[in-house]
Amino acid sequence: MHFNFIVTFFLPLVAGLMYFFMAFQVKRTSKFRSIMFGEIGFRKLETAFILFAIYFITRPLQNILGSHPWPLIINCTRQFFLMAIISPSILVAIFHWVPTPSGAPRSSKFAAYTIGVLMGIIFALINSIAVTESKIISIWGNITIYDPIWFHSQSSIQLVLIHLICQFVSPVGFLLLAAAYVRHRRHNYHLTNIYNLIPAKWRYLEASLIIFASSFIIAGIAAISGSYYTYLWTIYFVGAIISGLFEMRSIKLPPRQVPNDLK
Repeated sequence: MHFNFIVTFFLPLVAGLMYFFMAFQVKRTSKFRSIMFGEIGFRKLETAFILFAIYFITRPLQNILGSHPWPLIINCTRQFFLMAIISPSILVAIFHWVPTPSGAPRSSKFAAYTIGVLMGIIFALINSIAVTESKIISIWGNITIYDPIWFHSQSSIQLVLIHLICQFVSPVGFLLLAAAYVRHRRHNYHLTNIYNLIPAKWRYLEASLIIFASSFIIAGIAAISGSYYTYLWTIYFVGAIISGLFEMRSIKLPPRQVPNDLK
């Protein structure tokens, strides 16, 4: 199978279908999830998985709708969606574990979404400055696959760094902050005598968040140390799939051994 087809169509499709399935599993095992997150938290996590699925499945549109400016428009739209909506939603869902009837404080929600929107706007502006054309990377049957040419000039290293710093704040920073909060709750869980598998579920969730964030970091380091081009970000497609497998394990694992009364 052609490499460009795998990168452009197959990997995003697999990742998107996986996250749709994870959202379905969260809904199906809502009784388990409400123990883990509370009613509000597990609903928000289900929504976040659906949004992630949409984000991945729409990736091929960046390459098949046509030449410049379509790859730029689709990329900016998808990345803004990830940075301003999806990543803050994950963090807010995790923050809803706080032991208050209303869930997370409004200030934390406002801060998460405000920072996400700001990073998304800066990302889109940097893209609009740096991308001025596109190129044909493959012709597959009747489909022509285009790609934006990013940071073509060597003098654009400052733009590359701003571009990557924005993504380090959101989604990477939000995912790592969520993982840190999961770890905190896992090490301070006081009901292991009742729900003895909850810490194990949270360990898989923590690993899932760290793996996904790490895939962005590795791709960013590769971009700085080598040539900056779109398919470095194949790394985070693979990271998303591996992360999804860990999260799937977390979803499947019951809150305690032999939970017949929760079926």
